[in-house]
Amino acid sequence: MKQLSLLTVLFLTFSIIGNAQNKKELDKKAIKDMCGCYEVKFKYTETFAPDIAYEKAYDYKASALEWAELVTDKDDFISIQHLLVVYDTMVIKHWRQDWKYEDQDLFEYKKKNTWNNYRLSEDAVKGQWSQKVYQVDDSPRYSGSATWVHVDGNHFWRNKANSPLPRREYSKRDDYNIMARGNFVQIKDYGWLHEQDNDKIIREDGEKDELLAQEKGYNIYKKVDDSRCIVAQNWWKENEKLWKKVRNVWNEVYANNSQIKLKSKVDDKLLYKYIFGLKNNATKKEIKEVIEKFLIKEEQS
Repeated sequence: MKQLSLLTVLFLTFSIIGNAQNKKELDKKAIKDMCGCYEVKFKYTETFAPDIAYEKAYDYKASALEWAELVTDKDDFISIQHLLVVYDTMVIKHWRQDWKYEDQDLFEYKKKNTWNNYRLSEDAVKGQWSQKVYQVDDSPRYSGSATWVHVDGNHFWRNKANSPLPRREYSKRDDYNIMARGNFVQIKDYGWLHEQDNDKIIREDGEKDELLAQEKGYNIYKKVDDSRCIVAQNWWKENEKLWKKVRNVWNEVYANNSQIKLKSKVDDKLLYKYIFGLKNNATKKEIKEVIEKFLIKEEQS
């Protein structure tokens, strides 16, 4: 009887381990299914405002051709770099998303180009993947942790995270300063969908956050033949060494600072323009000097 009980325990233990491993492989496949060449449509509309006098913003619509390059594919870490293809000939480095399994170290956007690092417990991230999103210059944007769900043929990941204003609005609006992004990433038969339920928040020192408006967003990624994005693939081959060095410098910044606070401009010039202006043979020292121009040390903040 005792032997039977022991065999039962061992069977259940190995079954649980096996199921967890199979689940993790499904997670990794879902994440890597976001790679490739896509026709992308962006659609946003404001849906609600608590103040009846608020004047709803115009709907936003845009489209693009985008290549998503698998930069890193390890057991617990996947990195995907997005590249925009403009007029079939020009390539612009776009956002990057890093996924890490059971990641305890994340960052949160506070306001005014400031992100605080924070740590979650092992139990809080059990079986989860973090998604860390970076801006075009590989500076931080937002991060969060959640569980990939695979049920009834659906594959999705859902999280809410604070971020700076989206690029479509940051140069046009100053009536709010935080976007609380409701991120719903779904793998579809046509590609994938980034559905969003976003809160536009006003955050002032010492005051409670105030909701200005809510919006619904759809970033629809329709898979097309990879040959449509060949110019982006070639561009990445020519430039990946530079951007690996840029990522390495940023990784040191993240590791050595509990808070990342950046100047909006230096000599009336944005950070991404400095980094985009670097040559492919730029040294780590040169890259570090550029980034450090924008870093505001914690004791100064």
